[in-house]
Amino acid sequence: MRIVITGGAGFIGSHLCRRLIGESHQVVCVDNFLTGKESNLAEFAGNPRLSLIRHDMSRPLEISGDVDYLLHFASPASPADYLRYPIQTLKIGSLGTLNTLGIAKSKGAKFLLASTSEVYGDPQVHPQKESYWGHVNPIGPRGVYDEAKRFAEAMTMAYHREHKLDTRIIRIFNTYGPYMRTNDGRAIPAFVSQVLRGEALTIFGDGSQTRSFCYIDDLVEGIVRLMRADHHDPTNIGNPDERTVLELAKLILELIPGTGSRIELRPLPVDDPKQRCPDTSVARRVLGWDAKVSLIDGLRKTIPWFREELRRAPTLAPQPS
Repeated sequence: MRIVITGGAGFIGSHLCRRLIGESHQVVCVDNFLTGKESNLAEFAGNPRLSLIRHDMSRPLEISGDVDYLLHFASPASPADYLRYPIQTLKIGSLGTLNTLGIAKSKGAKFLLASTSEVYGDPQVHPQKESYWGHVNPIGPRGVYDEAKRFAEAMTMAYHREHKLDTRIIRIFNTYGPYMRTNDGRAIPAFVSQVLRGEALTIFGDGSQTRSFCYIDDLVEGIVRLMRADHHDPTNIGNPDERTVLELAKLILELIPGTGSRIELRPLPVDDPKQRCPDTSVARRVLGWDAKVSLIDGLRKTIPWFREELRRAPTLAPQPS
């Protein structure tokens, strides 16, 4: 098949390219490299199965030839990024989704939207089911991402209902693994980078807020299964193993001993969710999917990546969220 992936040079997008090229598909990666990195795809230089287009999908794009699937993953995705690029985040969620849906419609392609657990906001229902409408502050600093994705979901369902477009929506919960940026700003890359540098490991609040962390291979398997499924309502993909941020910090300190790092507490950011954990019963029932990789095993696979990245290009990481 010929598959277009917007944001294909990002963390998740590059893993998707790797999986789909490995299955002998033709992949067209579209990325403006605002937060993605061309080096994430360096192993495919000269590979005829990968085409790379440098483009901002908030502007229209013509793609020649047949397209079987269009996977829309383009967007800043970490708080550090979407707070730095608020207008670009809103534009790629709105105009970018409109443009990619238009391409899928014109090509008769199946469409998959990468949405997020952030559509649930600071949830009042726990764990979060797809039927929960969320608790979002639309004008808070995080609203640029939350509302962009909520709008993108609404637009995708409108195209499905009005134009009979074959669509899917995945709501991605916290995911980690190799090819994340050390300065991504999310908890795992920030904590691991701080400890590897021997710096203080900084936690916002008292660390009692919870997250669930899914290893990238599990997420990609869920995406591929959803691509192939006849299911059009949003689907949570994430690891329901819920941990406090303080638990995560202590585990990372155990896995990287001898650095002298200690935990420091800092004020909690505005609208930071207190709980985040997916109900994955739909994924189990519809896709036969479950997260397989434990947090400790996933961290053991991920830490060497960050160690090598810091060795090559040491930088100061922004604070985690």
